Amino acid sequence: MQSRASLPPDLRRRFRTGRAALDLVHTGGEGELAAWEIVHTVADLRHYLAVILELDEPAAAESDLATMRTLRAAITSAAYGLAAGTALRPADVAAINAVAAQPPLIPELRTDRSAGYARPTAAAALSTLARDAVDLFSGPLSGRIRVCAADDCGLLFVDASRPGRRRWCSMDRCGNLSKVRRYRGQD
Repeated sequence: MQSRASLPPDLRRRFRTGRAALDLVHTGGEGELAAWEIVHTVADLRHYLAVILELDEPAAAESDLATMRTLRAAITSAAYGLAAGTALRPADVAAINAVAAQPPLIPELRTDRSAGYARPTAAAALSTLARDAVDLFSGPLSGRIRVCAADDCGLLFVDASRPGRRRWCSMDRCGNLSKVRRYRGQD
């Protein structure tokens, strides 16, 4: 497992939502999201999965890259839809369920009392991400998926605050900038 300090700067700075399925959404995508793409190759996929799921780099193939893109598109559509208060699309549900149906990562205890995963593969890691999406989208937090209120952001997050009125993905980033703009009369 890598510590956050040992990550490359581009991954260290990336916003972490606290839900691995939503973190996958923030890796890029098709159309206008292509500008944010960080998973271009199988090696990128192996590295990303290792970072986001805190595991040794898994074995991966080209087919896993295609599966990741399909899963990411479905989770993206479902999450932004839920944030907007719309129903899940059957095609997104089917895509997520297809990946979730594969065997997930298998946790193992090690003799040094640390935990890891037995023989991680990208397919198992993607199944684990799909299962996280199933849990999030079907659970009590599904109504707490939000899009950051900053005009120049658009990141997803889960509002786990008690009153459920969180507006920004990060108070340190977007919330603070918004308050500074409002104070200066620029908002």
